[in-house]
Amino acid sequence: MSVKDKVTGLTRRDFVKSVGVGIGAVQLAACGVNPGPQPAPQPAQIVSWPIAKKVYTTAQQQVLPVAINPSAPQIDPGEVALYEQYGYSAWTIGGPLLHTLRTELAPSYQGAPNVARLLSFFSISDIHIADKESPAQPLYIGWSAPYGPNSSGLSSCYSPILLSTPHVLDAAVQTINALHKITRFDFGMSLGDAANNTQYNELRWFVDVIDGKIITPSSGAHVGAYTIDYQKPFQAAGINPEIPWYQVIGNHDQSWMGSACEDTKTRNAHVSNVIINMEDNSDPSSDAVDRTGAYMGVLDGTTVYGELIGAGPEADFPVPPMVVPDSNRRSLATPLSCRQNWMNEFFSTTSNPVGHGFSQSNIQQDFACYSFVPKSDIPIKIIVLDDTVTGPGQQDYAAGGLDQQRFEWLTGELQDGQNANQLMIIAAHVPVMPQNSLTDTAPYPMWPGPEYTDDYMLSVLHGYPNLILWMAGHRHVNVVTLQSAPSGDPTLGFWEVETSSLRDHPQQFRTWDIRRNSDNTISIIITNVDPAVSPGSPAAKSRGYALGAFRIFGATPAIIADTTSHSYNAELVVQLTPQMQAIIANVGSAF
Repeated sequence: MSVKDKVTGLTRRDFVKSVGVGIGAVQLAACGVNPGPQPAPQPAQIVSWPIAKKVYTTAQQQVLPVAINPSAPQIDPGEVALYEQYGYSAWTIGGPLLHTLRTELAPSYQGAPNVARLLSFFSISDIHIADKESPAQPLYIGWSAPYGPNSSGLSSCYSPILLSTPHVLDAAVQTINALHKITRFDFGMSLGDAANNTQYNELRWFVDVIDGKIITPSSGAHVGAYTIDYQKPFQAAGINPEIPWYQVIGNHDQSWMGSACEDTKTRNAHVSNVIINMEDNSDPSSDAVDRTGAYMGVLDGTTVYGELIGAGPEADFPVPPMVVPDSNRRSLATPLSCRQNWMNEFFSTTSNPVGHGFSQSNIQQDFACYSFVPKSDIPIKIIVLDDTVTGPGQQDYAAGGLDQQRFEWLTGELQDGQNANQLMIIAAHVPVMPQNSLTDTAPYPMWPGPEYTDDYMLSVLHGYPNLILWMAGHRHVNVVTLQSAPSGDPTLGFWEVETSSLRDHPQQFRTWDIRRNSDNTISIIITNVDPAVSPGSPAAKSRGYALGAFRIFGATPAIIADTTSHSYNAELVVQLTPQMQAIIANVGSAF
């Protein structure tokens, strides 16, 4: 029983029902139906959220969870005011995390020093910019989940980090700019799930934060815009114009909550004045969303902790809970394409390059794959792969997959790079073969279908000795996987690196430094970075919310006792073919 249950004597669902009936009866005045839309905030009321003056990577210092007192009571996900009181959101600063030297793909490596830099770049992933007031989200499913590991995964439906996703991205961008002054980035990669629920306003906030626009992080009635910190319009810092950035598509970018193909019900729900009614099911799949049973609620922007309102069993609402509709909440997915509108928004930008990797040909062909060479004098090619499950009637939209067209495109790009004597990096949203980690004990096949299984795909990838790296997001974890070739030839293996999410704990991004060694091996140096934050800012609060949600939704003994950063820093050494060793022998810039 939660703290709230102990105080009130009500069960969690009884509490929600009592609130839900009252809200339904008054037409959700708190959501803004009675007040009507508020005027746009005036420029004098626009704020900014500068980060701490000094920035650090985890190689210098780490953000570490503080151990929870064993006597602390169990609390529910929605009891946000209690996160700090009982230590669930407590973190501190710890010492550096050293880079682990990994030489499995370079058996001849004898500690040769780094002598030249080939590429320096950053990656962000799974930002999940969210419209907390959208009526099309399954918030109630996660908010009403019980404490403990049986709720693991439901934080994707609800977590208090939903209050301030644009602010966390803004803090990350400011941190990237500060690091760029120390070591210049050649480019950046966003590895998918820019938007949480394929909404127009969510994607616009994502692009506009990076572009340095004024962000109004609310929708509908824009309640709380003058009084609540996370609701106030703010001036985003914007990325340094010297840094080009490129985009990968994710499952949340094109599917309803990343788990179902948008249909008539979900498309209408985004712009409706009625909160979505769906089955209260811990698996919010397409079947659950197309049934009914409970209203899913919205977060109340007039409250400090974003209280859930308009949620609960359908029977408890004499009148359906309503919100002020907003056409900017419209789904980017259409019956004809779930990718074209999404790709098109990257042409409405002031940062570089226009399109952020996508071309008009991508839009015309409804095809979200492309490749580019970051530096003309460095023989490294980036292959940006759409490996998401797309279109109606699929079994698992949270998995990965390739159709024939994308498979043939990928192998063509790999062969072209091989023929051109280019080292190659695949940047995708979904990893090719995930491994177990602390927060994921049930990996699933990434390549559904009779032909493109994960084993088959690995056998294909091992045919290209110039492939050195597969980088991905999706699972919100920091994991490095050795993908060695069965033949034992080290030049046919590659490293697979997954980067955690800016949404969930540990809210990190990653820097990449690819260096040539004196023996003409390659070192890929990967380093996690906690975005710098200022005390009391929405981004700082979000860090605590993410940690608290991680502990409450997971709540195994290992998670509760865990005080590690969940970072993984490494130097991944790659042995090249004799031909590529000769080609790169004099390439790169001095440190």
